[in-house]
Amino acid sequence: MNTAEGPAPFEGDDRQYSPTRLDGWLQEVNGPDRQRPEHYTRAQLAQMSPGPLLVHNDRREVWHANLGPIDTPQLLALHEDLAEVVESNRQDGDKTKPAALVDAYPGLGKSTAVRAYGRALFRKQIALRGESAPRGDRRVPVIYIALTGNTQIRGLNAAICRFYGLPTSGNADTLAERAVDAVLSMKTIAIIIDDVHFLAGSHSNQTRMANQLKYLANVFPVTLIYVGVGVQSRGLLREGFTDHQALLAQFGRRTTPLTLLPFQVEDESGRQQWRTLLKTIEKNLVLADKHPGMLADDLSDYLYARSTGHFASLMALINRGCLRAIRSGHERLDIDLMNQVKNDAAAEGARTELEASIKSGLLTTHPASSSQRRRKSA
Repeated sequence: MNTAEGPAPFEGDDRQYSPTRLDGWLQEVNGPDRQRPEHYTRAQLAQMSPGPLLVHNDRREVWHANLGPIDTPQLLALHEDLAEVVESNRQDGDKTKPAALVDAYPGLGKSTAVRAYGRALFRKQIALRGESAPRGDRRVPVIYIALTGNTQIRGLNAAICRFYGLPTSGNADTLAERAVDAVLSMKTIAIIIDDVHFLAGSHSNQTRMANQLKYLANVFPVTLIYVGVGVQSRGLLREGFTDHQALLAQFGRRTTPLTLLPFQVEDESGRQQWRTLLKTIEKNLVLADKHPGMLADDLSDYLYARSTGHFASLMALINRGCLRAIRSGHERLDIDLMNQVKNDAAAEGARTELEASIKSGLLTTHPASSSQRRRKSA
């Protein structure tokens, strides 16, 4: 109801949930696609009364904060590799299913990419087999958990129980039995375990940690999809052995390492991929003064230097830039505005060197065809 004090309350499209709980994961899997806000010109924005303008800007802000996931070549390649591992695991319950490990630098969007694959697999299984399991339970083909520092085997089992909404009392074996019952009754076929690097402790603990993960693989008749940072370099796949002895490591034999690469612009193919990404993002921005080439031409080198080709850093930078552009009335992204936007410490730390390489002509993000067009229009 409108009042003299202002417009009626507007809840907005913020979706607050935790994907490490079943209810939240179901929201992520089944939630409707967001509808892109209407694009208005600057003149149309000026004609809007304060209430509708406030609502429109709120819709734009939450839209920009949730762009993606974007089907980049890196993401599509990872999904193909995951499908090869996970969806070929049709072994009977008496056989251990090989696991997948997505091991990549932070800030590349690996968790987002793996959850996107998990959502797609979840929906595929529901479409194929129905929403109910044979005994009448809800079918939950894929679950997602995230680890914290110093997680032990009991904590791992408790996280799985917590996802299903089961009690978390008891020892590790009791929790495992409880979780296995849920896996079997709800027909879970894959468990995504994020931040698995928290299990890769000191060198003396690597064998014990690998044994914990082998235990999970033996107990749970599912495909385990691990996601982490620097897991292979910490020796988890070698179980603490030397490189030669790693050939005998059972856990390493059961686990297929995958990765997600940052964008690189050292060759024409990489530059084309970077340009395609920026054009895709640009197309989805809702700013009054947006113009073709705003990102892909005008800000290509700048955005690469400030993000170092890391997807998460790039999206944070653009999201914050759009927020500033809306709230300041600038309604476009350009270098003057973007220079006011803060980004993560890792990206900012590498910025100076990349900017120097670009300025000196040693590095460019523009494909040859794009560079030729820019010279002709200059």
